[in-house]
Amino acid sequence: MGIKSIRRLAAVLLAICLIGLFLVDSSAQRRRRRTRPRRASTPRITNPAIYQPPAADEANTNANSASSEATPPTYEDPAAKTIRDLSSQVNQLSTKINQMEPSQRTLVDLERLSRAEQRSADLWKQLRDVEAQHSELQARAEEIDYALKPENIERALAGYGSTHPEEVREQRRKQLEGEKTRVQKQLDQLAANHARLETAIAGADAEVERLKSRLDAADKAALENSKTATQSEGAAPAAKPSPTPY
Repeated sequence: MGIKSIRRLAAVLLAICLIGLFLVDSSAQRRRRRTRPRRASTPRITNPAIYQPPAADEANTNANSASSEATPPTYEDPAAKTIRDLSSQVNQLSTKINQMEPSQRTLVDLERLSRAEQRSADLWKQLRDVEAQHSELQARAEEIDYALKPENIERALAGYGSTHPEEVREQRRKQLEGEKTRVQKQLDQLAANHARLETAIAGADAEVERLKSRLDAADKAALENSKTATQSEGAAPAAKPSPTPY
């Protein structure tokens, strides 16, 4: 009986120890659960939705970009643009002149004739001045040629006393030759101006004659039209008197 009681007592003690260990373990777990810090909730990152353009807009954008790349900007020369603008203005003026009434054309032709005659008169005046200058310079050139003769150089320097007369004569000859060269250049320039003025005068006179012929033709046409209008009015039947109502 003693051994059985000892076993029972040992079993009871073992059970008590196991229960105590279980209680201690459960209380420790509860403390850990109470003291465990809560994890911070991590924010959730959401990507915004990307806007997708419609297929038609994207096609138009691609077409515009392709056309801009296919047709590069063209550079236009300012001189060519100016010439084109002037040509268009001249064409417009010619069209307006052609659309004018005969009387207006006559007034325009009269104005042009007056200007052409004035231009011709100015050119003739310039030509006479050039011819006068040419005559004066030609006479001076002849005088220089006469003075360049050796005997004339010695005669011109006869009154000057010098120990080196040949040097004085050479200096005089060089002076005369330099003046002759300048006079010849002026004569050449006047000759070129004379030719230019003659050409301009021929053009101005031709313009005057052309305008005069046009005005004469316009006057004849106006006279014929007036005669035709007068004859048509004279040939018109007389108006019959209307009966007087009673």
